[in-house]
Amino acid sequence: MIWRRCPQVIRLVSNLSKHKNYSEKKTGIRFIEASHNMASTSSDAENTPQNYQNKLAFEKSPYLLQHATNPVEWYPWGNEAIEKAKRENKLIFLSVGYSTCHWCHVMEKESFEKPEIAAIMNKHFINIKVDREERPDIDKVYMTFIQSSTGHGGWPMSVFLTPNLAPIYGGTYFPPTDKYGQPGFKRILEALANQWHERKDHLVTSGAAYLKALKEASEPTCEDADDVPPSKSAETCVKQLIRSYEPKFGGFSDAPKFPQPVNFNILFLIYAKDPKSETGKKCLEMCLHTLTKMAKGGIHDHVGQGFARYSVDAKWHVPHFEKMLYDQSQLLVSYVDAYLSTKDLFYAEIADDIVTYLTRDMQHKEGGFYSAEDADSKPSHNDTEKKEGAFYVWKHDEITSLLNATIQNHDNLKLSDIFCYHFDVKPDGNVSPRQDPHGELLSQNVLINYGSFEETAENFNLTTDEVKTHLQEALKILFVERSKRPRPHLDDKIITAWNGLAISGLSRAAAALDKPEYAAHAEAAANFIKNYLFDKNTKKLLRSCYRDSSNKITQPSNPIEGFQVDYAFVIRGLLDLYESTFNTEWLQFAEQLQDIQDSLFWSEEKGLYYSTTASDETVIVRHTDEQDGAEPSGNSVACGNLIRLSSYLSCSDYMHKAKEILRSKHDILTVMPVVNPELVCALINYNDSPTQIYIAGNKNSSDTKEMMKIVRSQLLPGKIIMLVEGDDVDNILHKKNEVISKMKSVNGRATVYICQHRMCSLPISNAADLLTQFDKRKEESGA
Repeated sequence: MIWRRCPQVIRLVSNLSKHKNYSEKKTGIRFIEASHNMASTSSDAENTPQNYQNKLAFEKSPYLLQHATNPVEWYPWGNEAIEKAKRENKLIFLSVGYSTCHWCHVMEKESFEKPEIAAIMNKHFINIKVDREERPDIDKVYMTFIQSSTGHGGWPMSVFLTPNLAPIYGGTYFPPTDKYGQPGFKRILEALANQWHERKDHLVTSGAAYLKALKEASEPTCEDADDVPPSKSAETCVKQLIRSYEPKFGGFSDAPKFPQPVNFNILFLIYAKDPKSETGKKCLEMCLHTLTKMAKGGIHDHVGQGFARYSVDAKWHVPHFEKMLYDQSQLLVSYVDAYLSTKDLFYAEIADDIVTYLTRDMQHKEGGFYSAEDADSKPSHNDTEKKEGAFYVWKHDEITSLLNATIQNHDNLKLSDIFCYHFDVKPDGNVSPRQDPHGELLSQNVLINYGSFEETAENFNLTTDEVKTHLQEALKILFVERSKRPRPHLDDKIITAWNGLAISGLSRAAAALDKPEYAAHAEAAANFIKNYLFDKNTKKLLRSCYRDSSNKITQPSNPIEGFQVDYAFVIRGLLDLYESTFNTEWLQFAEQLQDIQDSLFWSEEKGLYYSTTASDETVIVRHTDEQDGAEPSGNSVACGNLIRLSSYLSCSDYMHKAKEILRSKHDILTVMPVVNPELVCALINYNDSPTQIYIAGNKNSSDTKEMMKIVRSQLLPGKIIMLVEGDDVDNILHKKNEVISKMKSVNGRATVYICQHRMCSLPISNAADLLTQFDKRKEESGA
């Protein structure tokens, strides 16, 4: 697993291993190696207020409310539960998950809903539930322990703590009885309760040792480097990605396959910097092949749009069906970059597809975006049990019945014939038992296209356009039919960081595809953050908010303050939104948030941002983000933001902080940059300086719009675009960027200046000349 490559975690594994044998020998409890396949995702419990049985009933998180009906005496994370554990001298059982987590719900049904198991939990433990999406800080601390002690990680995360919050034992999913090569949860509870009664001192000693190792691992591991790493780190990163690349179906691992958009970001950047080199061509090939296979695969919802979280197989065929906001938002950028690289409308259509899903199914009426949709749902309204993927899969008979129309001028050809051929629909289903160990997809089909429109057209003696028309007709029919099924649970928690990613994706798509309506959705989300997720009294972001039964936005009595990633992701979104709208209000808000982020999270000693503030004493370790994963790390995104803000606002302190982050990450960027591809992007822009493009003209004039369209049609990752409107001298750019006043329109026409390395091109006032200038720069970069 990639987390083992990080120096801090390697050191933690070493430190923990010193104490592991001691713990096993003294306590009689061995660490259980949880199966990776057991830990990932799921659906919701049917609960109503009158059924609430524990203190989670007073929470807002959909995940916590799902467990409010359990017979377990759950507490939310906080002083009440922790003080109770100390007062009663009991172990804490900490269960961490999220509302769309499949195996979280399996464990709930098998264990937490069972009175016999709940009775043991209530008698011997103080039981705490945490929504990892609300509290990534708590999740990070104890997931580090789980990964280091078991070699695996995932959700649900199950950890046993001393009253002082030191971990002593844990894993992910535990079956209720001995199964899957694991001891049952009931047996674990009884063993730990007995050990706490008989050998408490030994458990406390072990916990203290683990806690010490966790704290040591969170400290920097290398001496300060004299300077930032050289750009050669990018070459190393690409080589490492090439080694992990799977050429047949794309992606950067074997099964299970995750999209990993951070990898696309660095590869598109390397290609854009050197498009004619063999390395540049390889980077583009890996991106396009992977994105194409994903778009044609079952991980892509061909009927209802959007992408699932990952594929359980190497072909991108059978997904884990939950849909996450952070995946949609980042993949939107990836498909936009693919379009800009090729001008192939296929990629633009997939980008449009993602926007359709986001704005139709995931956006609150006031602009904020919800977190996720579940993998599980009831196969029909008459069913009581949920199944994974039930909303998304199709039986062959359903397809033939729904698509029974005869194709005009082809008497023996049905619409279903074309559809089943193109999407690999088979009478007995197209899911291998190897991808369906629990038999939930028996006789079902997950739509996937292994071929092309051209191949389908040739097979049926049709034109390509005819095939596309027929398939679109079929998909519309299936969409209407599918909408009659019970929908998966929607986690309607609105998370600040993920909304920042959505703002970025929509803004980038609006600019590249010339669709201002996408920017309007991004602005609605940005205004939502200002209205509901920015505390105007404390001048701090909040982590999340919720909607009540009347669809109004609400907050708990003690809202969770934002983490560093909330600031970093929103700032990036605001910078992208500025470049999409040229509304300097967003640039000003980005600067405000950057200064708040610096005051709350920056460590001058470490040269990095902490993930959390120091205000919550219940968080026993204060981490800095270590690597880019399904989401980029807060420090990686912040570094890129600082470089961009330095260019916009001529602020040397921002560039100084970017330099410090890169210096602090010198070792990892030199030896194993593949764990921080987003930070490598920032490194390239730091060493090479981003391209700055000034457009002098009236935003609403036709000539300015034409020049904007040309600039936005170029693949220029890391670019800085600024609009200079002569009559608007009171905005933040005019006040802080001294270069702005020198950028004038020529002869009353919109004029473009392209600058890099403190040198600017001659003014360009002709669209054809601007295109020529970009072509010339491509030739020079890829000589």
